[in-house]
Amino acid sequence: MNNLYDLIIIGGGPAGLSAAIYAGRAKLKTLVLEKSDIGGQIKITAEVVNYPGVFSTSGAALTMEMKKQAVNFGVEFVFEDVTEVDFKGDVKKLKTSSNHNYEAIAVIVATGAKPRKLGFEGEVEFAGRGIGYCATCDGEFFTDREVFVIGGGFAAAEEAIYLTRFASKVTIIVREPEFTCSKTIIDKVLSNKKIEVKYNTEIVYARGENVLKKAKFINNQTKESWVFESETTFGIFVFIGYEPISDIIRDSIETDKAGYVLGNEEMETNIAGIYVAGDLRPKRLRQLVTATSDGAIASTSAEKYIEQTKEKLGIVIENKESKQVQEDFFSDEIKNQIRYVMDRCESKVTLNAILLKDNELSTNIKAFLTDFKALTNKVSINIHYQGEKPELEAKIGVGSYPLIAIFDKDGNYSRISFSGVPGGHELESFILAIYNVAGPGQRIDEVLLQRIKLLNKKLNLKVGISLSCTMCPDVVQAVNRLSALNENISAEMIDLKYFKDLRDQHSIMSVPALIINDQEVIFGKKSLEELVALLESK
Repeated sequence: MNNLYDLIIIGGGPAGLSAAIYAGRAKLKTLVLEKSDIGGQIKITAEVVNYPGVFSTSGAALTMEMKKQAVNFGVEFVFEDVTEVDFKGDVKKLKTSSNHNYEAIAVIVATGAKPRKLGFEGEVEFAGRGIGYCATCDGEFFTDREVFVIGGGFAAAEEAIYLTRFASKVTIIVREPEFTCSKTIIDKVLSNKKIEVKYNTEIVYARGENVLKKAKFINNQTKESWVFESETTFGIFVFIGYEPISDIIRDSIETDKAGYVLGNEEMETNIAGIYVAGDLRPKRLRQLVTATSDGAIASTSAEKYIEQTKEKLGIVIENKESKQVQEDFFSDEIKNQIRYVMDRCESKVTLNAILLKDNELSTNIKAFLTDFKALTNKVSINIHYQGEKPELEAKIGVGSYPLIAIFDKDGNYSRISFSGVPGGHELESFILAIYNVAGPGQRIDEVLLQRIKLLNKKLNLKVGISLSCTMCPDVVQAVNRLSALNENISAEMIDLKYFKDLRDQHSIMSVPALIINDQEVIFGKKSLEELVALLESK
């Protein structure tokens, strides 16, 4: 049974990677399921200087090295979101967003935490139009604008430093009389000429018209208030702590009132064979070093349980031999995943690229498609420049050029296009779009399928994305699925880095941004079912 593992780890942050290294070294057949990208929260940290034995590195570089170690020990990585779990019985069962089923003797849950919202007036109204929670995703939208960062902890300080890459000025609003993080990061904040800090200060409201234009703040000691206004717009980023990402397992494992998963010193939960590690646990110190410690403990605890359970059940699970990883192993792994999906396509598809001459994005798209073509015989690729094939452009209709348009085996336009290089987080969206057009496509609930087919309005769905956004692929994949199943719907993925006019037209300052018929803009992550319900109400 190929999908039976000794150990499955949910989450590819430092805790999950540490657990994977220890499990692989113990020769356990191990799978890491990660919904987006390796690294977790630490991947956005530009400088890591407090991890023992590593003088200085970035969060992304450090976690990629951890992944290399894990792969070197034979650990497998699959980039899919876990949607269902069944932890009853000796063999644990998991289902992913791609309708793949996996089983394991033991599971380590290391899904981490996500930013918490504050609840001030205007926070919901201007989310995506000036208010954000991810500097990596949205920071570029505030180039040469002023930005306020709400929070006094490590995350706020780290994100404020990151935002100085783009913003003309960053003001940190700290509710307490001082920061609550280490002196090292505080010193970096205070020495940055682009950062100002206001202590004992809170935000009262955020207001504006189509975008954020005004915010009021108050000193909670003197009660003096002041208002910041901009004729155009500015940014407010909220970093006031985190809440656990435990929705999918909360009904299966014991948690505290806040949703953090409870575990003992061995990282054991109340369910035999289920372990917890990292920021998902209630703990005093949430740091890289404590996350990796949790992962190591969870893995070694699970190892003992796995051997005992396999002996009891009479199960033998063969693990592949570990291998020496080359420097480019990540590319090789992605290539293997692409081949795996492409080999299961029922028919060939054609990718028609309409490019612009002397255009940076066009050059990048052409290079991407050239490399992609070498991986599979299930796609044909045609490169054209705008104006060369008017009939083809007429079939595609109005689009954001340059673009890649997907055509089926009969030469029919699938109404799915990518205006950007579908790499980074969007590579999976691109592969799944081809798979759904070529067939057999992802399985879908019959009731939901009928609801999709009953959508009888002409709908053009553009999804404004950033390749660094971890939430964007969910929306892109949902609109692509709709387009593949309903001829009334067209889907466009648009990398907003290259389409400033579209950003300005709709006042977009956050991603993912779903643009419906070039009129209404909706921000935030949406599942396929949520999107269908939204469109049914139109």
